[in-house]
Amino acid sequence: MHVLLANKQNIAPALKAKNAQHVIGLTNNGAIMLATPYLVLRCLNHVGDEIGFLGHIEGNMGSTINSFAVSQLGSLISKFRWDASVRHRSVSSRKLIKFRANSSRVYGISAARQNENIGDLSSSGKTLAADYFEGNEGANDAAEILQPLWDDGFGTQTFKDYLEIEKDIVRPDYGPPRWFCPIECGCPLKDSPVLLYLPGLDGLGLGLILQHKALGKVFEVRCMHIPVFDRTPFQGLVNFVENAVKLESASSPKKPIYLVAESIGACIALSVAARNPVIDLVVILINPATSYSRSQLRLLLPLLEALPDQLCTMMPYLFSMTSGDSIKRAMLNTSGFSLAEGAKEVFRNLAALSQPLSGLADIIPVEFYTWKRKMLKTAAAYANSRLHAVKAEVLVLASGKDNMFPSEDEGRRLSDTVGNCKFRGFKDNGHTLLLEGTVNLLTVIKGTGHYRRKTKRDEVSDYVPPSLSEYKLAFDKILGYYRLATSPVMYSTLEDSNIVRGLRGVPDKGPVLLVGYHMLLGAEIYSLVEGFLREKNMVVRGLSHPEMFTKNFRSKYAESSNFDLFEVFGALPVSERNLFKLFSAKSHVLLYPGGVREALHRKGESYKLFWPEQPEFVRMAVKFGVTIVPFGVVGVDDIVELFLDFNEQMRIPFLNQQIRQQNHKAIKLRNRIERTGEEVSHQDLFVPGFYPKIPGRFYFLFGKPIETEGMKECLKDEKLTKILYKKIKSEVEKNIAYLLEKREQDPYRNILKRMAYLSMHVDHVPSFDT
Repeated sequence: MHVLLANKQNIAPALKAKNAQHVIGLTNNGAIMLATPYLVLRCLNHVGDEIGFLGHIEGNMGSTINSFAVSQLGSLISKFRWDASVRHRSVSSRKLIKFRANSSRVYGISAARQNENIGDLSSSGKTLAADYFEGNEGANDAAEILQPLWDDGFGTQTFKDYLEIEKDIVRPDYGPPRWFCPIECGCPLKDSPVLLYLPGLDGLGLGLILQHKALGKVFEVRCMHIPVFDRTPFQGLVNFVENAVKLESASSPKKPIYLVAESIGACIALSVAARNPVIDLVVILINPATSYSRSQLRLLLPLLEALPDQLCTMMPYLFSMTSGDSIKRAMLNTSGFSLAEGAKEVFRNLAALSQPLSGLADIIPVEFYTWKRKMLKTAAAYANSRLHAVKAEVLVLASGKDNMFPSEDEGRRLSDTVGNCKFRGFKDNGHTLLLEGTVNLLTVIKGTGHYRRKTKRDEVSDYVPPSLSEYKLAFDKILGYYRLATSPVMYSTLEDSNIVRGLRGVPDKGPVLLVGYHMLLGAEIYSLVEGFLREKNMVVRGLSHPEMFTKNFRSKYAESSNFDLFEVFGALPVSERNLFKLFSAKSHVLLYPGGVREALHRKGESYKLFWPEQPEFVRMAVKFGVTIVPFGVVGVDDIVELFLDFNEQMRIPFLNQQIRQQNHKAIKLRNRIERTGEEVSHQDLFVPGFYPKIPGRFYFLFGKPIETEGMKECLKDEKLTKILYKKIKSEVEKNIAYLLEKREQDPYRNILKRMAYLSMHVDHVPSFDT
């Protein structure tokens, strides 16, 4: 077998290029790694860390590498047994590593040098691979940004992959807990934070297997593994995680540390957070076991332990049945089949999912479940007694069909108990939320506003564009029927004033400011965002009312995380500061000067602009030389009919009181112009009453771009600024009038005619001629 020296960034290509079965490497901060085609072991070289190999090793590794030495920041402890016999011994703190191999050559090191000390630790950023791996120039250069619709790999792995790897990783090695880095995670973005995964009851550390590729793009992922025969007490596990957290905080004090924890791992995470209130932690709890005293598991485990030894083989099956939805797992990747073939595939998957469980019963002893029961009781009591001390950001993800714990109720309890805590519910999922293939953890983290690379979150620099799977989730699965009903058609204006279908007239190079009309309830936003992503592969950063991002507002939609997709696709609170940052980043920005007043207009006010008198955005646009694109949109009156507006609701006593209370707590915008009596200052939040109509169609027209480069005189002359402002507003009104007239000429304005056309054609439905 071949062993190859490489660093983390080169592991995947190294395995492929050299046909090596395993890779030994060193990370930038001096961590030893062993890679197999699916796992990377990472052993942090600091006091109290243990070294152990994780993953099934084909053949006798000891015949290839008999010994190695690692740099010592403190005493290293190593007591373990695995398929391979590997020993380590301490050396001087300036010596890096030494290999001695029985084979004639380890890739990159000749036999003559195998017994020599290799290199000095002149700087923490150097790696062995930089010296010994052929063709690795530039390998350490991590990407700085992700492009829109990037491939996050979500859905490429299933629960079957989890079970296949589980068979290898569950084999007893009698070693202590350790961290490993999944090889599928690859190389994250530059300056990405660390994510430590704390597993649930199984302790294997494979619970993120469906999430590895997505999370690995924006996090340095490390997973905790607790071997089956390890009996480290709960306090010991807390200390183990706490040591890793403290080390990471000391090495990167300006970065947050993410703790993603399931079940009993959530108790560990809360305990670590409570004991370290000054460390910047983001804690994500998934179906936490803090509700153990109220769970069915408290009664079930003692009964299982009392079973005769002959029946103990049932335990893996019982845990599989209670931990998640087997049917949902079996239905993964069956969407492309016909009904009959899909049913057959589901049954085949169910049979395949049950086969590995029989092997687990022979490996996992009954004492394992006894130990877990005792630890659950201790962990839940310890964590609950310290909730008052948790100062970290906390996000609780709870399943509505969790058969182990009352997770939904517990999520709400923690949200009310812990100070800085949000709750999201998933009513159709079971206990193993992240293994059912329907929840993308990275999407949840982004959508709830929890992703950041520094101490304070920056909505612009910390923004991660939507991936292809997120695009499909939003616009195919969730909004697919909405797209079909509205069938949006977009036109734009070229430099020669010709109007063409599509977005060719909108500049590709930013900064660009799209300024337009806000239809009822912002119904056009979905179509606009999708159109730019589909045609120009471009994210439009929409400036929205700040109230949409508050905990009070989001808590109303906690049962459905779909509302969080606004943030995933670029929405952020409207403010001068954010507008400044977006222009500095040369972004495409969406702004509605009419705001809530337009989006929640009254009867008889369709397609009427409610813009402030003062040119709020023009001066900043001129300062940055922004290209302004005025646009109009029509069609909401063909979709719904407004029958209960604000004025009518205020005449109903109980609605009047409810609206007043809601707006009293809400964030106020444009306080400075309230005294002027302008209509746009009435930013009252309410839900209008409406009923659907036989769908018509949405029409967009983006006007001729207005270049502000060279208009610096507007910064000094207020009159010129107002003239430009009025020109932009006038262009929006002209675009609306044009669309209202031209849509009468669209032969496919009615949905029935569009459906008839689509039944015979696969291309876009035609519209009016320009």
